[in-house]
Amino acid sequence: MDALLFGFSLGFSLILAIGAQNAFVLKQGLRGEHVFLVCLICAVSDAILILIGVSGFHVLVASFPSLVTIARYGGAAFLLVYGLLSFYNAIRLDHGLLPSEIKSSSAWQSALTCLAFTWLNPHVYLDTVVLLGSVSTQFSADITWFTGGAMLASFVFFFGLGYGAGLLRPVFATARAWRVLDFLIGCFMWGIALRLVTMD
Repeated sequence: MDALLFGFSLGFSLILAIGAQNAFVLKQGLRGEHVFLVCLICAVSDAILILIGVSGFHVLVASFPSLVTIARYGGAAFLLVYGLLSFYNAIRLDHGLLPSEIKSSSAWQSALTCLAFTWLNPHVYLDTVVLLGSVSTQFSADITWFTGGAMLASFVFFFGLGYGAGLLRPVFATARAWRVLDFLIGCFMWGIALRLVTMD
């Protein structure tokens, strides 16, 4: 149980900070659009990466930092484009959170965007593969419990964020609230992109 709780606590703390992926999940939750699919993709992707990390792949990633570098620049390019779209929405959006006025995205569009946020994010590899993978070596006797705890944290966090966002829907009944959110998300995406291309 100690290994389970430690894995859960560490996994939860690593994804708790608002990131590009979390911002996307939050927005989907506010719109009530493909929430289950988006949350499931994020949680399952995390679980796969955690499994890869505890299986010893973290040693390979640490030995070949070019793998992280490729994801780093690819992720930065993606965030720049998505940030630009957010700024565009902040300027052009003229409706609140009314189902009849929202231009919906298809399940495929939401899924592909979610996969891009997840797998083009170099921090995901550093956190789940390298860090969790390295820490897991301390729990060799209870590796299954540690891994299960970290995976459980991802499912609890993403589904809690996606469906919990619905509580904020009354706030986003006005177009102005959505403009502010899109503007902040745009700034946030560009800030992360800048940090990615300037990090050592």
